[in-house]
Amino acid sequence: MEALYTDDQIFIPIISDYGFKATFGNETNTLFLRKALQALIKSEVAIKDVKFDKNTFEGITQDGRSGIFDLACTDENDNQFIVEMQYGDAPYFVQRMKFYALHKFNAMVKRGKFDYGTLTKIYCVAILANDILPYPQFHTVANLRNEEGELFDEQMTFITVELDKFNLQEVECQTNLQKLIYTMKTIHTHTFTNPIQFPKFWDEDWLKVAIDELDSRKMTPDEKASLEILIARNAESVKAESRKIAEAKKQEKELFVKSLLQQTDFEANKIASIAGVSVDFVKAIQQQLL
Repeated sequence: MEALYTDDQIFIPIISDYGFKATFGNETNTLFLRKALQALIKSEVAIKDVKFDKNTFEGITQDGRSGIFDLACTDENDNQFIVEMQYGDAPYFVQRMKFYALHKFNAMVKRGKFDYGTLTKIYCVAILANDILPYPQFHTVANLRNEEGELFDEQMTFITVELDKFNLQEVECQTNLQKLIYTMKTIHTHTFTNPIQFPKFWDEDWLKVAIDELDSRKMTPDEKASLEILIARNAESVKAESRKIAEAKKQEKELFVKSLLQQTDFEANKIASIAGVSVDFVKAIQQQLL
């Protein structure tokens, strides 16, 4: 994966550890987070206040955490929000979202809320740099539904954003959701310095709060040093995760080839074609089975 930030960039990507914490995780000014959450869940009701929760997920899952940033917060109505951002591969993100949401649900019940009718809503938001779902839309909202597609329960809502699928141009962005995703996907590509060249909607208060935090020209020397450390750590984490994924894929192919060798009388060329591997790969496993 290419580096998320280089020295000649003016704006730090939101889809980086630093960018995510400086915008979504900005505890000093939560305007951007509140407006972003409202847009992501497609609510017409403004979120007036949010309180950051202690991140209870760290250390619970041992999946490397590379390229994954998350936060948890609660609004003034005690609705629960979990936001996860991932710029690398996400083969099990649906399972992770369910784990997070159910963890929140169990925590709510354990706090004494045994009247299930009074349970507040849980919104689990995943923002992915890559596309992974088999749907054309960049924004997906999922609830528990029956076989007819009718809503069965909406206490838990799962929201997925796939940045790769977003292709709107600046002039086409009318809703706050579109403005948010456009900014997330493109801000680090803007190198102009004249504010007149900025998208007009970047002057909106909620986006301006985030953009100011991402402007590297406004960073102190200590902040820049911290950014460089985070960039180095993220680069190493992504490489490590890529190696893990590549090894897992190799093991899957090995098991598939072994199965074909043991259960069929296909020749090496045919097995290689079916499994999408080289003939030498098949022959090497064949030797292991002798």
